[in-house]
Amino acid sequence: MDVQRQSGTRVLLAGATGLVGGHCLRQLLADADIGHVAALSRRPLESTHPKLNVQVVDFERLREQAGAIEADAALCCLGTTYRASGSPEAFAKVDHIYVVELAKLAAARGVSRFVLVSAVGADASSPMFYNRLKGRAEAEISDLPFAAVHLLRPSLLLGERAEPRPIEDWSKQMAPFWSLFAWGPFSAYRPVQAEAVAAKMVELAKSRSEGIHVHYFKS
Repeated sequence: MDVQRQSGTRVLLAGATGLVGGHCLRQLLADADIGHVAALSRRPLESTHPKLNVQVVDFERLREQAGAIEADAALCCLGTTYRASGSPEAFAKVDHIYVVELAKLAAARGVSRFVLVSAVGADASSPMFYNRLKGRAEAEISDLPFAAVHLLRPSLLLGERAEPRPIEDWSKQMAPFWSLFAWGPFSAYRPVQAEAVAAKMVELAKSRSEGIHVHYFKS
């Protein structure tokens, strides 16, 4: 896809059908400073807008569709759950392999900023599979030649999802209780509205700061 240079920031968005990604898409389209949004999606989106271009892609063959990657900033909201994926290997494919492959292609295509929704506790050396997977994705992306990498580490995401997630639904009910104890060094574990995470991503898409930055949500 050849996108002519337009006024405003050009953004590539992956994961627009998810909770954070859906908020990102709406906020990007409403932002006057965003000139073009290319959304990579596994299925067509209902949203339409003059500055939105939806590219239906097969993430298994993303390298063959690298021409769809042309932007100033890439926002990655890709992710799944153990329940939806069916196995640790399938989970890792979405949350690690697809994410890193997207980042590699974005770097090769000259994208200058990469913004990733990771998770609090991400650590490549963690004994916990989930945290270790997220940490490895962060580490590999941080080694790529972007001008800026922004790693967002939210805790439990609050918001209405399209599909049911029983464990998360229970956790959300308990959120007001454990938020009472999430202070000081544990403040990063406080639940956060997905809309707030999306707003931070849109802000960072327009930022000219350089280097590798880790962002927590403590309020």
